Amino acid sequence: MDAIEAIKIRRSVRQFQNKPIPRNILENLVDAARYAATARDVQPWEFVVVTEREVLKKIAALAENGRFLADAAACILVYTSDTKYYLEDGSAATQNILVAATSLGIASCWVAGDKKPYCPDVSYLLGVPMGYKLISMIALGYPVDKNALHIADKRILKELIHWEKF
Repeated sequence: MDAIEAIKIRRSVRQFQNKPIPRNILENLVDAARYAATARDVQPWEFVVVTEREVLKKIAALAENGRFLADAAACILVYTSDTKYYLEDGSAATQNILVAATSLGIASCWVAGDKKPYCPDVSYLLGVPMGYKLISMIALGYPVDKNALHIADKRILKELIHWEKF
């Protein structure tokens, strides 16, 4: 599937099959993330890939909006060092993971990190050194609903595009 199609069909999915994602696919997702746009080419990101069920359950228990992480096949946590554009860089890497996962038939859901009260606890659980910011936790898995990834209704282009001025 091409990039434009993957962007158009990507959806937040919170129900996953009990089926592991092969390690090489998870590595490919992180590889896609490292090609994200980055301000001043700082590349401040680090990625923690979690596939162990008990650790996924602990993360889910900490993140009030991410309880479904307990049932995901994997979670990629996107961290950045505390640079001037840490949030933009980490968000760009996150989006690359979401789109790459969709292109491979893997469902995903972005769970917020930055500024959430559970960030220090999640970081402690994973042994993340001080000075790194948790940008996102990406739940990954094969969707229970085979139709989960489809083009959704969005605002039509002519309603939101402005040429030369607003």
